[in-house]
Amino acid sequence: MQQAIFGGGCFWCTESVFQHIKGVQQVESGYAGGQRQNPNYEQVCSGATGHAEVIRINFDEQTVSYTQLLDVFFATHDATTLNRQGNDIGTQYRSVIFYLDTAQKQQAQDKIAQLKADGINVVTELAAAPEFYSAEEYHQNFFDRNPTQPYCNFAIPPKIEKLRTKFPHLFKG
Repeated sequence: MQQAIFGGGCFWCTESVFQHIKGVQQVESGYAGGQRQNPNYEQVCSGATGHAEVIRINFDEQTVSYTQLLDVFFATHDATTLNRQGNDIGTQYRSVIFYLDTAQKQQAQDKIAQLKADGINVVTELAAAPEFYSAEEYHQNFFDRNPTQPYCNFAIPPKIEKLRTKFPHLFKG
């Protein structure tokens, strides 16, 4: 089992997308990249901790590769807006890849270079994985447990549909 840590805006949204990928065994919402130890949601939302809302993905690399996860990551959020995803504004919503080893770092650098060569102004932060802090229990599997939540119903279904249509070979219903 391998791990990946990505931040692409609200962790409810990114969690929901990656839960629909074949080979992904678990997706955990959390916080990383800031100065405060054991931050909570309110502290992170204030923007004062430096943490980003992130997800930690446990995946079977025999089924889905890290490069494929990067492809989905870049296809399902806006990596060209600094510290913002839609109406979510602040450093806690930044686009970030926290790599866990040199292979992940190289693959992420290659993907970013490819996107930039295609004329896409990627602002995604790339950094070594810091301490990961699990978000509060009520944030885990949020959309599955709150399917009528208005924000989620607006933001998440289009992302999942993009995953389904652009990466049908990776999509699990």
